[in-house]
Amino acid sequence: QVQLVESGGGLVQAGGSLRLSCAASGRTFSSYAMGWFRQAPGKDREFVAAISDDGVSTYYKESVKGRFTISRDNAKNTMYLQMNSLKPEDTAVYRCTASSSLVVVLTKHSNYWGQGTQVTVSS
Repeated sequence: QVQLVESGGGLVQAGGSLRLSCAASGRTFSSYAMGWFRQAPGKDREFVAAISDDGVSTYYKESVKGRFTISRDNAKNTMYLQMNSLKPEDTAVYRCTASSSLVVVLTKHSNYWGQGTQVTVSS
């Protein structure tokens, strides 16, 4: 079992920045690929970013490339999402996810999900 807890969301003006954190407990964090997804009201959950278990490989939704950076600190059992140049369309609940398979993370089929943190970007 892996327990995931997100933090760092909030209200920010367009152009601002936030850093989300996902703290993991349970089984060995460094053996899990991790990812961020988001869901806005009335919309499907969508992929935002993912990172391999060793942190070497990263993947991003096209619309966040150059603005968001995913990273992890395996010594602290924590994953991060640095979000810069935020836009109103980034408003959503952001959830982190984990799986032993990066493909499973990328295809939204992970068993482990956090409860989410709200990000609201005002125009």
